[in-house]
Amino acid sequence: METEGQFSPATVAAARDRYESLGSTAQVVVKEVAKAMGLSADEYDERVTGEVVETARDALFAESLAVTVGSREEFEDWRADTDHAVETLGSETVDNVVWHAPAFADEAVAATYQSEREAAVGTLRRQAFGRIYSEVV
Repeated sequence: METEGQFSPATVAAARDRYESLGSTAQVVVKEVAKAMGLSADEYDERVTGEVVETARDALFAESLAVTVGSREEFEDWRADTDHAVETLGSETVDNVVWHAPAFADEAVAATYQSEREAAVGTLRRQAFGRIYSEVV
């Protein structure tokens, strides 16, 4: 079992602080991507909305989340010892699981995978943001 990622907020306040701190970073990322795409100043003003920057901030937040990656057996052992309600996405017949369970929440999200670890981690992070964090940040 191992952890991938660096951010696992202990409180809602910590999650909110992290999300807020990513606002300026998201703006810079979007601006630099727009420049790389060759958008003119007028195109930038027309196409880059607050929603675009918010989407970038959501992605930056989600991609920094710490997730646990382990075997099905390690996941089941963890699950037996946790008080989190766990929503598991994917097949029950595969060997590996990735999960995220913030200390402040009573829910956790997990995703199963056989061999595509990176895809499962990405999917789980987006699901964790949508199911746990989007309501509190």
